[in-house]
Amino acid sequence: MSPTKYIEIGFGNTWFARTEFEMENGVEYEEKGIKGPVYFHSAYIRIWFWKTVIIIDSREGLKTMAKNDKKFKFIFGIVSKQGGLSNK
Repeated sequence: MSPTKYIEIGFGNTWFARTEFEMENGVEYEEKGIKGPVYFHSAYIRIWFWKTVIIIDSREGLKTMAKNDKKFKFIFGIVSKQGGLSNK
């Protein structure tokens, strides 16, 4: 199966536009820019302020998380999964 891709644009990451790849075994890596193809699964906004992360996701709704790192990020992202909308 193909990795899940997170295409992100915004402030706080290594690059303004990046694609993060997450393999089934948990290994992650990122590349500069938007890497296709894109099979839309969901869209999200992630706001990381200090140690609190707020995520508004088109499929999962509103989520909050606590992190150990103190950061500021404002990101718009798209989750891409092989096979498009039918994959969950």
